[in-house]
Amino acid sequence: MEVKVYRVKGTFAIGKEKQPFTKEYRAVKPEDVIELVYSDIGSKHKVKRSKIWIEKIEEISPEEAENPIVRRLSLETA
Repeated sequence: MEVKVYRVKGTFAIGKEKQPFTKEYRAVKPEDVIELVYSDIGSKHKVKRSKIWIEKIEEISPEEAENPIVRRLSLETA
């Protein structure tokens, strides 16, 4: 099993406003990333899953990661 780096873009609703987000995660498959997004945004912003819209999930190279933690963890294990 190879762990890959994914970038997720989407929006979530807080009240009547929509907040865009871009997150990076390390996961084995895109389905795992979806669960991580729901868990992360839901717990930090108290948003229900039905109010989180994922627009794009793309696999990126560890060097492309903007999140320093994701980049460092990915490059150390590579």
